[in-house]
Amino acid sequence: MLKWAIIFAIISLVAGVLGFTGVASGAAGIAKILFYIFIVVAVIFVVLALLGIGAVA
Repeated sequence: MLKWAIIFAIISLVAGVLGFTGVASGAAGIAKILFYIFIVVAVIFVVLALLGIGAVA
C-alpha cells in the first residue's frame, strides 16, 4: 500500500510540473488517503505484535 501511495505522489508531482493541476490534485488526494491507511494498519500490527496476539506458541 505504501508503494501505491509513493507511485501516486510521483504521478502528482509530474502532473503538477507539466501543468495538469486537476490530475495532480486528484493523485495527491489518493496518495494521502493510501498513506494514512498504511499508517493505521502499521500501528495496528505493531500493537498486536506488542500484545503477542497471533504469535506461535
